[in-house]
Amino acid sequence: MTDRPDPPEVAILMAVYNGGAHLAEQLDSIAGQTHARWRLFAADDGSSDNSRAVLQTFGESHPVTLSDGPRRGAAANFMSLLTHLPQDAPRWVAFADQDDIWLPDRLERGVAALAQVPEDHPALFCSRSWIADPDGQPLRRSPPRPRPLGFANALVQNVVAGNTLLMNPAARTLLQAAAQEPDAVIVHDWWCYQIIAGAGGTIVHDDAPTLLYRQHGGNQIGANDSALERMKRVRMILDGTFHEWNSTNIAALRASSGRLTPEARRLVEEFAAMRAAPLVQRLIALRRLGLYRQSLLATLALWIAAVLNRL
Repeated sequence: MTDRPDPPEVAILMAVYNGGAHLAEQLDSIAGQTHARWRLFAADDGSSDNSRAVLQTFGESHPVTLSDGPRRGAAANFMSLLTHLPQDAPRWVAFADQDDIWLPDRLERGVAALAQVPEDHPALFCSRSWIADPDGQPLRRSPPRPRPLGFANALVQNVVAGNTLLMNPAARTLLQAAAQEPDAVIVHDWWCYQIIAGAGGTIVHDDAPTLLYRQHGGNQIGANDSALERMKRVRMILDGTFHEWNSTNIAALRASSGRLTPEARRLVEEFAAMRAAPLVQRLIALRRLGLYRQSLLATLALWIAAVLNRL
């Protein structure tokens, strides 16, 4: 009888800043994972609450490496954690937010899904979430992803929720190298989606939630599924925020262009050229490029941005 191989060990990366109110509950959910082979790497970004003490107490009975973050925001903290993982860290990597509650099989399901992908092929796992109230009570599921996840979507929309993200060793190697190239990224999960999809990697999305995504006043990014949140996104188009995001993303992708497929490089350059074109040529180019978002309303917003020259 052949022994079954041990499941892979997973490095869990957690950016922390003043998360003490909910951090212990998140750590307990990590400790309760059915996939028990993990190590937590947490970086505290200068918290003024008890976050560091909570992590140190948890580390007395669990494998925790605690460091100082770069103090440039959550995205920079996650990028720094990924870049500075020690040589002996596990090759599989998951991101974790400080205030979620993981369902017990969050890691197990992700590892099982990516185990179907060849080890030398970069792949990301992500999923839907349960949107939860400040007390962690589930309210509704996050929006579905009905259209394929790929670079033509990643270029204009982030649908890979970082708090659900798991990457295989090939994806980790690619992202660690690419993370040293851009001057800035908007958010770490969108950048991961763009790089892996642009390099021809695989994105596996699970329609079943893997965690409770707690909504409260301190969220870096909201659930983006309410009427108020949709209005905020419309305002971001009108005030030029979305245009600035795209400019930053294009610069980051150009910095790593050698890691992208020829088709992805072409899309980046034609997208950049389209943004500077007159109205009619802009709309023709948008149709020709085949860029898309996940819902009809979001796709309509994309076309409105193009008409208003806010793309």
